[in-house]
Amino acid sequence: MDMYDIIRRKRDGHELTDDDIAVFINGCCDGSIPDYQISALLMAIWFRGMTEAETAALTLRMEHSGETVDLTDIDGLTVDKHSTGGVGDKTTLAVAPILAACGLKIPKMSGRGLGHTGGTIDKLESIPGFDTALGREKMISVVKETGLCVVGQSSRLVPADKKLYALRDVTATVDSMPLIASSIMSKKLAAGAKLIVLDVKYGSGAFLTGAEDAVSLASLMVRLGEAAGRRVSALITYMDEPLGRAVGNSLEVAEAVETLRGKGPEDFMELVIALSADALYIAGLGGRGECADMARCAIKDGTALRRLRAMVAAQGGDPAYIDDPGLFGKAEFTVEVPSPAEGYISEMDTAAIGRVSTALGAGRLTADEAVDHSAGIMIYKKKGAFVKVGETLAVLHTNRERAIAGAVRDYADAIAISQRPPEKAPLIYASVDSGGVIRA
Repeated sequence: MDMYDIIRRKRDGHELTDDDIAVFINGCCDGSIPDYQISALLMAIWFRGMTEAETAALTLRMEHSGETVDLTDIDGLTVDKHSTGGVGDKTTLAVAPILAACGLKIPKMSGRGLGHTGGTIDKLESIPGFDTALGREKMISVVKETGLCVVGQSSRLVPADKKLYALRDVTATVDSMPLIASSIMSKKLAAGAKLIVLDVKYGSGAFLTGAEDAVSLASLMVRLGEAAGRRVSALITYMDEPLGRAVGNSLEVAEAVETLRGKGPEDFMELVIALSADALYIAGLGGRGECADMARCAIKDGTALRRLRAMVAAQGGDPAYIDDPGLFGKAEFTVEVPSPAEGYISEMDTAAIGRVSTALGAGRLTADEAVDHSAGIMIYKKKGAFVKVGETLAVLHTNRERAIAGAVRDYADAIAISQRPPEKAPLIYASVDSGGVIRA
């Protein structure tokens, strides 16, 4: 079967075989299939969709398109966590230490931020000396020593996804359910953990805007993982405002540390406990209520924070920054955003707020762009808050003086103020596991 016939059959609505998909993925990786044919098949998939059998075959072929990580040297249950992205989403920094404190092992590969979403690796690299470029042996050594390790994704892991995503990004085929699911799950499977916890977001700051679309994606990913022999659970969470109050790399690390001290923002704490409980639940450590109590205990007795400190030290970072986040470098300029009107904050354009953070220097628009670890936003008024004219909505942190005026304007434009308090949707819409969907 050649690529022309594969494109034609998918264009006409036929199901591709595993051999067809193998030809496609092998050709993506060895360069034998030109970009225009890859793009044509991606567009055919976007229009025609894929059956679950096709999606599973695509996921497994992508998983094995490069190296896979062997974690058999690690005793105990290994856990991976994935979020579909958002603004102010620093959950790995709190969830991973909690799980390690509860006896699970977390060898985590994370990415960098791009566009309006932040990246865990950028956040951790704001800690002086922290090394995210560890090889497999060193990563496993750190996990054995501390219970957790967070490193950058290897370029040799799922190379097919890198090729396909670059083309999806420029051919308007990103928002295809089977392509999203196979992209995420191929990387999670290749990373080797036995348990996988997913945070699938919807809302103004997420890739998916509809709750039921997020449920469909999560359900598909859970089934793909279970079919591959992994235990998988997912939470469907609402991102209609930034998570927590801090947006930006060192600002978010500081907020994660405060959360592990039991003093974090209410919404962030709720999500951290829920994700931790989900992981402990699928690990078989108790019912969800018991597991939530275990997570809270790991915060209260300080073991989770000590795990984070130990990981930072083991990866070459200065643990003094965990002891005292006030040591982080400060941006030259801190500027208040005043409320333009009196009333209740009824909407927050979360993606727009993420773009403001990027303009301040906290994010990047291209993969090779540097980030300013001190830049970002501290949010003081969120959805539902009553504000008076001139009251501070947020404080912008930046070293880019020329960006300030536009950032102040754009942040204010991202906030809607009304005379009635809004109805706030619950942060957690549903949970999904092998037993099905439970809506909150």
